[in-house]
Amino acid sequence: MNIVTEIFLALLAGATALQLWLQQRQISHVRRHRDQVPPAFAAAIPLEAHRKAADYTLAKTRLGQLETLYETGLLLLWTLGGGLDWLDGLWRTLGWGPLATGVAVLLSAFLLMALLELPFSLWHTFVLEQRFGFNRTTPRTFLGDLLKQALLMLLLGAPLLALVLWLMQAAGAAWWLYVWLVWMGFTLLMLWAYPAFIAPLFNKFTPLDDERLRSRIEALLARCGFTSRGIFVMDGSRRSGHGNAYFTGLGRNKRIVFFDTLLDSLSPEEVEAVLAHELGHFRRHHVRKRMIAMALLSLAGLATLGWLIEQPAFFHGLGISQPSTYMGLLLFLMLSPLLGVFLQPLMSRLSRRHEYEADDYAAHHASARDLIQALVKLYRENASTLTPDPLYSAFHDSHPPAPLRVAHLQRHAT
Repeated sequence: MNIVTEIFLALLAGATALQLWLQQRQISHVRRHRDQVPPAFAAAIPLEAHRKAADYTLAKTRLGQLETLYETGLLLLWTLGGGLDWLDGLWRTLGWGPLATGVAVLLSAFLLMALLELPFSLWHTFVLEQRFGFNRTTPRTFLGDLLKQALLMLLLGAPLLALVLWLMQAAGAAWWLYVWLVWMGFTLLMLWAYPAFIAPLFNKFTPLDDERLRSRIEALLARCGFTSRGIFVMDGSRRSGHGNAYFTGLGRNKRIVFFDTLLDSLSPEEVEAVLAHELGHFRRHHVRKRMIAMALLSLAGLATLGWLIEQPAFFHGLGISQPSTYMGLLLFLMLSPLLGVFLQPLMSRLSRRHEYEADDYAAHHASARDLIQALVKLYRENASTLTPDPLYSAFHDSHPPAPLRVAHLQRHAT
């Protein structure tokens, strides 16, 4: 067993054990607090709703444990079990050049991985979400989404992969820098194109027609100095009973989007407060900061890959008999999530800090009380647990736990 195999197995065992331990902590903590609503929420959330949120969280976390074990097994089969080597050998028999073979191997690997993960997606949508009354996705819609995603992967992913693999073969030792520039350019292009060209393939977006709400929102936008290409309502209820709001796009192609489920449950004042929070992310430059963090991480990752693909032990230690640039890229993409498990607390902490800053902005430009009321309604209607395990939350939650977030906002409301 070479050193790469040993490091891989140690990382895999550590990441798997850590995730299972955190998930078990979450299960124990939520179950222990299932029968008592936290005092701060006792007047707004009935015990029945609190128990539903606990049961929903327990069901999702148990499914997550099974998925963790399943993904660990699949990764072992793909690497040391010879799955990737078999797939590579299968495509090599066609006698294509390295570029075409590389694109075929990568696309087919992504497709097979998606198919192998499909049982969990089906269970989550049609069993778990259905059981708790959230699923509104029909089998036809589910299948249509899968086909659209596959088509997008072919239309967008195949040319991108071909360009990346060509640069890896032709651009010399500094290929990783050129690939990074291409990746960042593609990311910016997708941010710009997503609201106008991609999102409408999956959902229907209609201009907000509630004049009272529109006037309130336009006044908020004027106070915040924010311009967009429109305020839209998305038919989120077509797939789920969960509610949300966001703004998307880049430059002048920004859009404000409300789920129809959110508009059905919140008052105009509460919608305004939620939007003020989303605008806070924009005004505090959170999107830009996250992009910079992502850019630095991807640059470091590609530079590391530039060194790794020159090491035969990297391939042989992970079950690959014939080293190649495309197989190096595929291995790196599959192994990166292992390191991501250990980096997750840092990223989650940064995200929670941004949420607090956006709440501060919303309290200044709208009403902290309205935002609290909106959040409590969303916690109740989305069955979000009010009592997550603190350590699990520190690793996994991009938003502060409900009690801490509401307590933070109440300081503005007094």
